[in-house]
This record gives sequence, C-alpha cells and structure tokens, in this order.
Amino acid sequence: MVRITDVATLAGVSIGTASKALNNTGQLRAETRQRVRDAADKLGFIMDARGRALSSGRSFTVGMITTDSFGRFSIPVMLGAEDVLSAGQMAVMMCDTRDDTVREQHYIRSLSSRRVDGIIVTGRSSDSRSPISVNIPVVYAFTPSTDPADVSISLDDARGAEVLVDHLLSRGRHRVAYVSGPHHHAAAVLRANAAAARLGSALVAPPLFGEWSERWGRQSVDLLLRSHPDLDSICAGSDQIARGVCDRLRELGRDIPNDVAVTGFDDWNVMALASRPPLTTVNLRLEDLGRFAGQALLDLIAGNRPDSVTIAPTLVIRESTVGY
Repeated sequence: MVRITDVATLAGVSIGTASKALNNTGQLRAETRQRVRDAADKLGFIMDARGRALSSGRSFTVGMITTDSFGRFSIPVMLGAEDVLSAGQMAVMMCDTRDDTVREQHYIRSLSSRRVDGIIVTGRSSDSRSPISVNIPVVYAFTPSTDPADVSISLDDARGAEVLVDHLLSRGRHRVAYVSGPHHHAAAVLRANAAAARLGSALVAPPLFGEWSERWGRQSVDLLLRSHPDLDSICAGSDQIARGVCDRLRELGRDIPNDVAVTGFDDWNVMALASRPPLTTVNLRLEDLGRFAGQALLDLIAGNRPDSVTIAPTLVIRESTVGY
C-alpha cells in the first residue's frame, strides 16, 4: 500500500506539507501543491477519507433531502449537483422523506449527526416550502424556501409559459386555450397567469385548472371544443396534460399541429417524446439548476454568501407545433 510518506519522499517535502497539499489546506505555493499531487498520481496514492476528515474538520459529504419519491425532478438535480461537488471529492447522500414531516426530521437529525458539510433541499414541486432548521449550510434547489434570507435556486415558471406562448404566436396562432394543473399549486397558477397575460385577446377562454394528468388533458379537450370548436392551439401546463390533449384530439380526428397545435411544459422525455406527435415544450434545465445549487453550497461551506438564483427554462420545438 502506498503511504503518504512515500508521496512526501517522491515530492521532496515533509509529511506535513504533503498532507496539506493533498487536503488543500495550509499556506503552500501552487507549485509545491502541484508537485505533491503529481507524486501522488504517479504512485497511485489514495487518500484515507477518515484521515482527510480528521485533518480538515470536514466530512466531505453532503445530504440531499427530497419529497420526490419517483426521482423525476430530484435525480437530475442531484446529477447536476454531483458534477460540481465531486470535483471537490464530496459525496452526496439522498434522503427521500415521502412527504412525511416526521421522516424529514429523522433525516435532518441523522445527517447532522454524521456531520455532513451541508444539505441540499429539493422536491417534486417548484412551489416554495418552509425552511429546515440546522446549524450547517443549506441550499434549496427547485423547491425554494419561503424565507428570503435562505439561498434558493429556483425555476422561472412564468418565463417558461411566456416563451411557449411567444412561439405559438410566432406561428400565426390566434385562438389559444390554456389548460393547467391544480389551482392550489403555485406553479400551475404562475404558468397560467403568465400565459394569459402574454396571449391577451388571443386567449379564447380563462385558463382551465385540473390535475397534472393525461386524463385531465383528455377531459379538457371535450370541455373546450364544446364552446370553442375553432380554437387553433392548446397550451398545457405540463407534458402529462399535453399528452392527454394530443390523444383526445387524435380520437376526434383533429390533425396536430395543422388543425390544433399543442405545447407542454417540463420536457419530461417519458411524456414529451412518447406523445404522438412529440411535444413542443420547455426544458426545466434541472441539471443546470443542480449545478448552481452545488456551487452555492460550496460557497456557503467556504464561508461566502452566494445570491439566490432563478433559472429560466429553454424552449424545445418538436412536431406538435411545427409538423413533420
């Protein structure tokens, strides 16, 4: 087994200097650190995580608390965070609370007892949530904190709806309906209100609110066509709703997009790409959001105070609005 003494001997430094260089601590010249790291790489030296933690006072682990049992939102956020955190040789432990406050408190105590360097809080909704109470750095990702003093990396739901509407209007659509999710979800209301404001007179009726489901998408088509048989577009608040909309329009013999254009929201491949035709939608940039969260947490751990950030989704154009 290669020991740190072997690294120090090859680099021509003391054991203490080699330890500081490999742990990125102490006041060393850049060339000295690099010489030690080169020696470690050449010998195949692997740092002992326990020794590293003892010498630095850190665990080099980060906890991630989520309510997203399916991983639809939390897995991409975690992947993005890991891109940043792994560069600092930090590991991420995910804890699924299953929407259980007792379970969440258990995980908070468990992560604190393990002396994690920080916690990322996320979930399956972009609606804000109450903050957690711990004495370690915390960043909220996708699911922002209700406390403006906390660092939150959140999604600009309104901007996502606006870019979809702008796309429809640029395609000459002027009789547009909007179908959203549950009225008690802030994201559903934000998306619907932003779309309605952008559409103006092109909106044929007030936005409809229902479920985040394909069933609701199918039902909404029947409701809309009864009073607005000449509508030329349906803008949906999620890809699930939009896929149901497409299914029902096809059953009724309406061509998509020539008769009716359809847009979704989320760019969830399971829905957006499996839809017939594939959906024009907005990508939530969840991995980018996770990268911002990871960097913000590193800044907090280092004693710096990063700003909260709002991520704007990006438009993804597919056949449901532009044809084959």
